Amino acid sequence: MKFLIYFASIMMILANACTKEQTATPSTNRLDNISITIGDRTFTAALEQNSTAEAFRSQLPLTLDMQELNGNEKYHYLSTQLPTNSTKPDTIHAGDLMLYGNNCLVVFYETFQTNYAYSPIGHIVDGGQLKEALGGGNVKVQFTI
Repeated sequence: MKFLIYFASIMMILANACTKEQTATPSTNRLDNISITIGDRTFTAALEQNSTAEAFRSQLPLTLDMQELNGNEKYHYLSTQLPTNSTKPDTIHAGDLMLYGNNCLVVFYETFQTNYAYSPIGHIVDGGQLKEALGGGNVKVQFTI
């Protein structure tokens, strides 16, 4: 009986140690966030876990002249094509970073309904002043790791 209690105690200690070790170890499968700098403001974007986001990240750092379109987005045609996994999101949210087609990078600064298909790259997590930073015309945007 003492052996059984001793064995159960050892098993509980080992199980507890494994659980603590597993929860303390961060995931290594997650893509890093990127920084988006517009003028003197820097925003953080959380990347999606897909081939489009991975391919975009592999091109960084990039400084792009982004053009205004429709009063809700800035876009730039990349010199290379990226893999796509397009979906029709129905709603675009302010701060979404998407790929239109296979080479058009888009940063959205307004929320609106859409019928177009995009490949998600990421989302700006601290975009409270994104619209003000992007302004009404074309703008230079820097993307870095």
